[in-house]
Amino acid sequence: SLHTDQLDIISMAETTMMPEEIELEMAKIQRLREVLVRRESELRFMMDDIQLCKDIMNLKKELQSLVAIPEKEKTKMEKQREDELIQKIHKLVQKRDFLVDDAEVERLREKEEDKEMAEFLRTKLKPLDKATQSPTSTPAEKKAEPPPSKPTIAKAGLAIIKDCCGATQCSIM
Repeated sequence: SLHTDQLDIISMAETTMMPEEIELEMAKIQRLREVLVRRESELRFMMDDIQLCKDIMNLKKELQSLVAIPEKEKTKMEKQREDELIQKIHKLVQKRDFLVDDAEVERLREKEEDKEMAEFLRTKLKPLDKATQSPTSTPAEKKAEPPPSKPTIAKAGLAIIKDCCGATQCSIM
């Protein structure tokens, strides 16, 4: 078994890949890595947002029970707590607005990066087309374009973030 492993290593080193093709494949791997890192940060945004929404909802439930008490019957403590809750909710709503803004800024920055990467791959592919004129290489050339998966994921993620606190059980006062 060890012998065949060594053979595999040798044959790997002797592949007929041209430096340009290796470079292109490395660029594609880099691109995949970026997409995964972005997806991870997007999911973090979404998790933070869900937590903020939960916190806001809990505070609002408590506030509603205090608001239900007629003003004349409220104790000083209850009035203080009511003010405190309004402040806390306001802070969390602001925090959430910042989060949504951050997500949007991030999305626009990534769109720019995508354009640059697509341009880079296009210029890399041009010399490659001339070098590999054999008909067998056409499918590979088509695959070289970066997957346009990111923008759609970003839009979906952002929609979830924006809609969350717009949901009926969670609408901001």
